[in-house]
Parts: sequence; C-alpha cells; structure tokens
Amino acid sequence: MSERLAVIVVNYASSGLLATNLAQTAAELPDAAIVVVDNLSTDAERQRAVAVCAEHAWTLLTPDANLGFGGGVNLGVRHALAAGATAVLLLNPDATIDAASVALLEAEIDDGRLVAAAPRIVDSDGAVWFAGADLYLDDGTTRGRSRRGLHPDAPRREWLTGACVLVTDDAWEASGGFDEEYFLYWEDVDFSFRIVDAGGRLALVEAATAVHDEGGTQRADAAPSRAKSSGYYYYNIRNRMLFATRHLDADGVRRWRRGILAQARAVLLRGGRRQFLSPWAPLSAGWRGVRDARRIAATARR
Repeated sequence: MSERLAVIVVNYASSGLLATNLAQTAAELPDAAIVVVDNLSTDAERQRAVAVCAEHAWTLLTPDANLGFGGGVNLGVRHALAAGATAVLLLNPDATIDAASVALLEAEIDDGRLVAAAPRIVDSDGAVWFAGADLYLDDGTTRGRSRRGLHPDAPRREWLTGACVLVTDDAWEASGGFDEEYFLYWEDVDFSFRIVDAGGRLALVEAATAVHDEGGTQRADAAPSRAKSSGYYYYNIRNRMLFATRHLDADGVRRWRRGILAQARAVLLRGGRRQFLSPWAPLSAGWRGVRDARRIAATARR
C-alpha cells in the first residue's frame, strides 16, 4: 500500500458483523491499522466488541455514550491520524472490500492530496447499492448518478457515501471532519460538500468494488419486508433540513421547507408498504422527523 492506511469502523450493537465482515477486510489488508469505535449500546454488546477486537488485535475505542456515526468516525480518525495514518478508510460494519479495490482507491488519491475516493458498492446479491449520487439543490432530492440524463438542467452536487470511502489526511483536515450534529445520516453528504468547498475533489472509482449488506444495520428488528429502523426515518427526514441550513441561502431553506412532507413520505416509502400494516413505529418516527425539521427551518429564519 502506498499510504499509511487505517480502517475506521463504527460499531453499534453489531459485533457479530465485526467478527465476519471486518475480519474479512482486515485479512485482505494485513498492513493496515484497524480502529473500531464501539458506540455504547448495552454492556453485553460492549463486552462482545471487546472480545472480538482482542481476538484480532484491533484497536478498540470505547466512548461512554453513543456518539452517533459522525462522532464515532471523528473519534476513530483522530486516533488514527495521531498514530501516523495518512489515509483513512471509513467502512460500515456491514461492508467488506478486498485489497485490489483498496489499491485502486489509493491510486486515485495518489493523484492529489485533497481527495476522497469511493468504490462502486453492491449488495450481497450483486445488485448495485451505490454508484455515485447527486443531491438536487432545488428540493433536496437525492438520486443516483445514472439518473442525471432525466434531469439534465437541474442544479446538483455530487456526494459520496460514508459506508465505504477513502479519505486522505489532508482532505480530512481541510474539511473539518464530520459534523456531529447530524448524529446519523446526511453527515456524508455534508462532508462531501465541505471537501469540495475546501478545494478538494470527490472520485467514484467504478473499477473498485465493495459489498454492503444494508439489512445488517438499518432494518428494524423482526421488521417485515424492507422496513427500516425508526432512527433511519427520523434522521433522514430531520437532517435534510439541517443540511439546508448549513449550505443553502434563505430562499433555498424556504424552498426545501415547503417540501418537508413530500420528502418525508418518500423516505418512509423506502421501507415498503407492508410496514404500514403495523404503522405506529414508522409513522411516529416520520412525524418526529417532520416536527424537528420544521423547528430547524424556523430557527434558521430567525
């Protein structure tokens, strides 16, 4: 590897995935430092994370609370950079990547130091999960890059998912890391914007491939069909408006605020219609997300 690489994984109640997925990636990258941040869930889960990391001689950081995804990533990256890493691979616990794909990402960042590079990501069945994404600035809709031809004149900005992305130390420092107020979701969109605004660039390396099993961390326990967790619904709805207040002018914030209900409906439908046979959890999370999104927008107006 051309970089002093550290792999950063934020764990929350997913120690079983560390034992399978992260172990597979670590075996592919024997020279990389492995840093696991265990966001506190239960004492039993903390002990399982301790055992897994001790077995593989990985570094384990154990905050006394759940810092959220962004906070956990920031803690892990700070540790890795202080230990001498010059690039960090952010990786979800339900994702894996092989050495050849990491080498392709590293070749991309060798072309410049203000770079974040992501692979094409497929799910465990081989279907494309991520192959580049755009945020449409008119209304806050996110779409895959493959749909650009359907909206050729719409203003948009590219972003990279935090599920698997390689970031140089220079790009990390220039961007300021993750904004911890998001807690979950949209922090990678925000981070992508700040890298570009700092003079850096984003690279999708389609020849590199990672595998991501979304069901490992985002679905509700015993949920039917494609149902997501309440946190998924709440933070995706809320954080859209938090992002707007961070990056848009007053007209843009008002425009996105008018679309809160429509966007909330679209987020809820990502979990499929069968979940509404027992509607309390998704609708409650959606309502709370809409409520707090409106509060964020109102605060911005003041």
